Amino acid sequence: MTDLFRLAGAVRRDPGVDAWFTAPEHDLRRLAQPWFNSLRACGPDVRELLHDGHPAACVGDAAFAYVDAFSAYVNVGFFHGAALADPAGLLEGAGKRMRHVKLRWGRPVDAAALNALIVVAYQDVRARLRSE
Repeated sequence: MTDLFRLAGAVRRDPGVDAWFTAPEHDLRRLAQPWFNSLRACGPDVRELLHDGHPAACVGDAAFAYVDAFSAYVNVGFFHGAALADPAGLLEGAGKRMRHVKLRWGRPVDAAALNALIVVAYQDVRARLRSE
């Protein structure tokens, strides 16, 4: 069983996602933007949309990651994060499937480890799609 989370309407480049990042009253969103760009760069089959008000990345229509900004931090989240290898220990959360990495202004992030999680999440969803 693949337990894919499907999001209808995902497109190659959603103008609503770009608008989300440039909203003037939400400076923290700019902290999330480079990470969403990393999600976009995973492969030619990556699609995106706004889901529940924040940018989500999909392989086709199968969601694999999202970003969201709050008042004091940003999350880079993974829909199947509980299944991902995380040797750097970046992932937080205790849900059945989802996990996230919390980012804050002025605090260093292990960019190599977070980029590795992004790639693994993308590859994980591609493998789930192949097994359907």
